[in-house]
Amino acid sequence: MAKINENYLKLPGSYLFSTIAKKVAAYSEQNPDKEIIKMGIGDVTKPLAPSVTEAMHKAVDEMGTAEGFHGYGPEQGYDFLREKIVEKDYKVRGIDIKPDEIFVSDGAKSDCGNIGDIFAKDNKVAVCDPVYPVYVDTNAMAGRAGDFENGHWTNLYYMPCTEENGFMPELPKEKVDIIYLCFPNNPTGVSATREQLKDWIKYAKDNGAVILYDSAYEAFITDPDVPHSIYELDGAKEVAIEFRSFSKTAGFTGARCAYTVVPHELKLDGTELNGLWNRRQCTKFNGVPYIIQRGAEAVYSDTGYAETREAIRYYLDNAKIIRDALTGSGLTVYGGENAPYIWAKTPDGMKSWDFFDKLLEEAGVVTTPGAGFGPSGEGYIRLTAFSTKENTIKAMEKIKKIL
Repeated sequence: MAKINENYLKLPGSYLFSTIAKKVAAYSEQNPDKEIIKMGIGDVTKPLAPSVTEAMHKAVDEMGTAEGFHGYGPEQGYDFLREKIVEKDYKVRGIDIKPDEIFVSDGAKSDCGNIGDIFAKDNKVAVCDPVYPVYVDTNAMAGRAGDFENGHWTNLYYMPCTEENGFMPELPKEKVDIIYLCFPNNPTGVSATREQLKDWIKYAKDNGAVILYDSAYEAFITDPDVPHSIYELDGAKEVAIEFRSFSKTAGFTGARCAYTVVPHELKLDGTELNGLWNRRQCTKFNGVPYIIQRGAEAVYSDTGYAETREAIRYYLDNAKIIRDALTGSGLTVYGGENAPYIWAKTPDGMKSWDFFDKLLEEAGVVTTPGAGFGPSGEGYIRLTAFSTKENTIKAMEKIKKIL
């Protein structure tokens, strides 16, 4: 008789954003005449840059000819894109990354979850709290998290990120094996400085740990003391895997393209993780479509870079609008300066889901309740800057009225 993976039965409820979508759908059905402004899920609204779509159109035309047709591509990504990534994302920052250390994929979300395939089940995993749910849920699915009791997984090491510590995780007080870090952070919007990251690299070296570094939002960094890559720090290539995405950088949430960097220097018991991840990808992944990768390549052209940076500035302007409006309404607000996320404290100690419901029902604005990101997220909500400027302003006016 076939058996299921019982770890799935331990997962509480549905995925956070699926739960929100159901709530919003129910409200919309009951209130068909009311406008809803979505500032919950981190989906972009600006269209793909003209340089990107032009490159994709050209690639489509190529695919329609015998000479230009591309079938199965390399699972690791085409060289033309990997070499551009090396040159434009790393070499310009003085970082020595090789093309064969880059693995192009269909999303950082996929890679952050799938990377667990190359690690043993009995690794002790440390996560920030609050945290992007994918880190936690995929380890629970793999059997590393233990059991879900009283809002916590029994075998995960939680690193509380609270107002008291500036939402910056503290080094584990016990030995852990795998550490998820995300900077600029989702959901809190805070960023780690070079000095702060040095301590994590030292901890990983001293304890034989691996850092899984999610830098999907690096394009939003404006502070010169905040590194765009963990590899800007000495020794990081020996202990860290880095995840990058074109989703927020260039609006590829629907086009799906990202990449993961696994340096050859990163070894466990003498085994390179680069080779293991390559084996995993070759077995379970067939690569990102040629057309999409040509579009991603165009992001690195002079024109493409200027166009995508304009979109980033647009979203950062939205973030400032949100920060100013919520602060002016008396809320305590964090993030939104080096990140597209705003982390706002609920008024009068209100529960996260209660404030979510209030904003939805009274203002027609969708946010994300902080409790959905973990126990330490209770008492906060997350808003994204990815709406249109018009809707961002309108949403803030509605929220100000009810506050």
